Amino acid sequence: MERNEFEYIQNISRRRVREVPMDLRRFLEKRIDYRDRLISIVGSRGTGKTTLILQHIHETFTDDPDAALYVSMDNLWFNTHSLSEVVDHHYKNGGTHVFIDEIHYLKNWQFVIKNIYDDYPGLNIVYTGSSLLQIDSGSGDLSRRQICYELPGLSFREYLYFEGIAAHESVSLAELLSDHVKIATEYTKDTRILKHFADYLKNRYYPFYREVFAGYDIRLSQITAQILESDYPAVENINYSSVQKIKKMLFILAQSCPRTPVMSELYIQLDTDRNQGLRMLYILEKAKLLNLLSSKAGSLKSMSKPDKIYCDNTNIMYSLTESINEGTKRETFFLNQLRSAGFSVTYPQRGDFLVDDRYLFEVGGPRKSFDQIKDIPDSYLAIDDEEIGRGNKIPLWMFGLLY
Repeated sequence: MERNEFEYIQNISRRRVREVPMDLRRFLEKRIDYRDRLISIVGSRGTGKTTLILQHIHETFTDDPDAALYVSMDNLWFNTHSLSEVVDHHYKNGGTHVFIDEIHYLKNWQFVIKNIYDDYPGLNIVYTGSSLLQIDSGSGDLSRRQICYELPGLSFREYLYFEGIAAHESVSLAELLSDHVKIATEYTKDTRILKHFADYLKNRYYPFYREVFAGYDIRLSQITAQILESDYPAVENINYSSVQKIKKMLFILAQSCPRTPVMSELYIQLDTDRNQGLRMLYILEKAKLLNLLSSKAGSLKSMSKPDKIYCDNTNIMYSLTESINEGTKRETFFLNQLRSAGFSVTYPQRGDFLVDDRYLFEVGGPRKSFDQIKDIPDSYLAIDDEEIGRGNKIPLWMFGLLY
């Protein structure tokens, strides 16, 4: 590779690192151990993966900025240039770290990453990609080599921090269940928490809300389209017709959440069969556009019809349907925040959600009672429109404090 060619991509890296805002940091920053040689960070578009790694470079490599190189595989420059050649030049000239953004746009990316890892033993590699990536399988066999992290959208706690409203550490679920009155009292003593919660549910889940102002809904619609029209085809070999079918499925299901439609009728509407229809359904979940709730955990490997279908988060819900059901909105928030915090959530025989096969939750408004889950151990109500709870009645907004 000619030096002037490398300098072009190096100058982009320097500029991106130099100009990244450093004032607000995501929760995942404290959890990543960058000493590991191969790290993957996946997540939906708009959750802040690029900002996360640029902030790390900015903060860590001040004494030797050229030791780290940032590249993005969606740069048109890589249509005529090789990532392997860039890495080789960087390494031979003293580079110790490479940060590769949007890896899913690189053909045969698993093989390329594996070869870079094996051929440059003194190089640390961090890459980001779509949540659609199958990073735990495939011919590249990266699972034994890498540490994987996932970056969801903002928790309600993070939104409060981003806005300078409250700056508290996340709480564990055990702390929340036992000390929720004390925690809520601290949060609400100087804050009208329910007003901020309403704003968050509508248009504050994705960090880019701070940049687009009145264009948030448009940006979110564009992101949804990019995920299905660009990221999905980059990850799997699919045709235009399949993309249109999965887009149609998303909009049909968004109108009926959380009720599960008659799937056979849906397959007829989409002109597809059961197997392909279920695969599209689980792809939409992996893309972080839908959230599927079943009595047992499902996956692309063991596909079964879910018991309930939700939008992934309430912002997506608002962007896809004009008719917002309050009960659905509450349940969508609860499911999203618990799963984003790393908990297993399944559909129980009684109640709305079973968390980690132990804690049973019913979600509802201020008048919600324990009638449906009375006498069941470890059962709780997640109550909307309440600032401070009591006993086993916990304000719904507080489940946004878990990460």
